[in-house]
Amino acid sequence: MRPEDDPEDRQPEEPRAPEPQYEPPPRAEESLFGDPEIPMPPQRRPGDRQRARDARTNLDLDLGRIKRRKRFGLVITTISVLFIAFVLLPVTWAGAYLFIDPPSTMLMMQRAAEGQTIRHYPIPLNRMSPHIVRAVIAAEDANFCTHHGFDVEAIQDAMESNQRGGNVRGASTISQQTAKNLFLWPDRSWVRKGFETYFTALIEFMWPKRRVMEAYLNAAEWGDGNFGIEAAARARFGVSAADLTPLQAARLAAVLPSPNRWSADNPGPYVRRRAATLVQRARVVRNERTAACVLLTDRPESP
Repeated sequence: MRPEDDPEDRQPEEPRAPEPQYEPPPRAEESLFGDPEIPMPPQRRPGDRQRARDARTNLDLDLGRIKRRKRFGLVITTISVLFIAFVLLPVTWAGAYLFIDPPSTMLMMQRAAEGQTIRHYPIPLNRMSPHIVRAVIAAEDANFCTHHGFDVEAIQDAMESNQRGGNVRGASTISQQTAKNLFLWPDRSWVRKGFETYFTALIEFMWPKRRVMEAYLNAAEWGDGNFGIEAAARARFGVSAADLTPLQAARLAAVLPSPNRWSADNPGPYVRRRAATLVQRARVVRNERTAACVLLTDRPESP
């Protein structure tokens, strides 16, 4: 035996760590019937209920604010559209026609669609004969210089005549006819009449009387596609508007109610009688200075 193999000289061995034992995962507690018990959800506390009610209240308030904002936005949009359609655009339109003549009108476009050749030569008022101004005032609107777009006396006379079954001309003023010719369509509906009233008040407020008369004489229809006094004077009498005589001007004014039915250059008995009457009335207009708001020559001389 070797000395190193002496049992007394051997060192005691260190104890080994116990090996880990496998333990199955804990099973859910079984009920009396052997089925696993399902854990119950935790019960809500009073504070949770209050927070839920507050959340619902805040949501309702937010939805209410959104609805109010939508309604407010719709109201603002509607007001904006109405303001643009009935204030901004008409005022801009009328303001533009204060300085320029419209290149065309609704009635001109309608006549062109019917196959007529349109002749339209706008000219300034100082290139029109004063006879045509006086004749038109005598025929269409004797109170043109004194009313503000609407002749109340003529309207009352027309209403009384309608009640009697008669027919009275002259209820529509030159201002109303100008508004209709320049801005509206040829129709007899109440809608168009309402717009005519609005535009009449607008141009009477924005335009001087000279511009109203100038625009009227440049847009009026004289038959066979002739629009404006210059085209009518050339077509009917072969002269410019500045060279119209009192009789020629009276004949042109006499056919204004129905220019496609009556003829100024080849007048029938009615137009002849009507023109003779207008020549006399035009003299009254000159003597009484009824056209002074338009014609500088008819204004009384300052002392």
